[in-house]
Amino acid sequence: MVRVLVPRECCPGETRVAATPETVKRLVAKGCRLSVERGAGHPSGYGDDAYRDAGAELVEAKGAGADHWSRADVVMAVQGAALVRGRPEVSSLPAGAVLLGLLEPHGNDALKQQLEGLQLTALALELLPRISRAQAMDVLSSQANIAGYKAVLLASAALDRYVPMLMTAAGTIQPARALILGAGVAGLQALATARRLGAVVYVSDVRAAAKEQVESLGGRFIDPPELEQKPGETGGYAQQASEAFLAEQRRQLTEQLALADMVICTAQVPGRPAPRLIDDAMLQHMRPGSVVVDLAVAQGGNCEGSEPGTTVWRHGVQLIGADALPCTVANHASALYARNLAALLEHLITVPAEPDTGALLQLDLEDPIVAGCLFSHHAQPAPVAVGGVA
Repeated sequence: MVRVLVPRECCPGETRVAATPETVKRLVAKGCRLSVERGAGHPSGYGDDAYRDAGAELVEAKGAGADHWSRADVVMAVQGAALVRGRPEVSSLPAGAVLLGLLEPHGNDALKQQLEGLQLTALALELLPRISRAQAMDVLSSQANIAGYKAVLLASAALDRYVPMLMTAAGTIQPARALILGAGVAGLQALATARRLGAVVYVSDVRAAAKEQVESLGGRFIDPPELEQKPGETGGYAQQASEAFLAEQRRQLTEQLALADMVICTAQVPGRPAPRLIDDAMLQHMRPGSVVVDLAVAQGGNCEGSEPGTTVWRHGVQLIGADALPCTVANHASALYARNLAALLEHLITVPAEPDTGALLQLDLEDPIVAGCLFSHHAQPAPVAVGGVA
């Protein structure tokens, strides 16, 4: 029986939860035993009774009766790195236990050494390969979808104009013009949301191949600069562009920014600082009262002057540093995240043919999904990597 623990998140501002009553029921049906700390789902609208009714055991987060850490085979978390840093109970996990969550893996040698010192196996969801078999597990895509949607709502609320075209007795109001930088998951959702609100939407991306997707959603694609060396993509993500390409792109974007009412910045490169696409001089060309929402602000930002978690004014333009938008849509963000984790855990477990035996967890290091997101590894000497007969 695989014993799965869902702890309360300890990262400030984190409102999501790694399992919902829906996914608890789903995993229990697969032969897992779920323990959920009391109150874990409250910030995202999931009550303790719903978890109990789905088949989970409710356990105390701290104090008496909080020995569930020492019995867990798998820990499912949202902010896994914060959990390791902020919950001393992590040290009680048995050797070889598996941690699933967001681990901020790029360049995080200190966390890797800490996990190895604790003899824990950790799968970093940020490293999950973008292959067809892993689509149902793709946490970054599901959460980026939410961020792109909410970014447009934030920009629309802050904008000093209507978004759709309106025909009134006092005359016609022209639709707002939106500019989206990056045609990844967040950018395409921002495009779709802005179009539903009635905006005219232009999209810039370094990949010419994104044009078809943009136009299929009703957007107008801005062709990338004509240079000999253009960035492509690797594993579903855009590659880092050269400085020459970025300079030419900034020149091109200056003209578009002067016409834009709202700008949604989504361009990111995994493991690297976000490309600086809008500098201070470019902001001066924008209309006073326009809005920039920077979804890449936590990685340094696409827009100069944006700050995480706050709104600043620069040359009459509002810069919204939107670094945690999925947490503002906690219920659905948790539902999607939990389904991603459940799909990954189901991929890792096997259900023996014998009845009442329970699921077994086996990590196949040759599997591209496991190998792709394996951040730290500690194998148990037992034949079964983690878990055993209940």
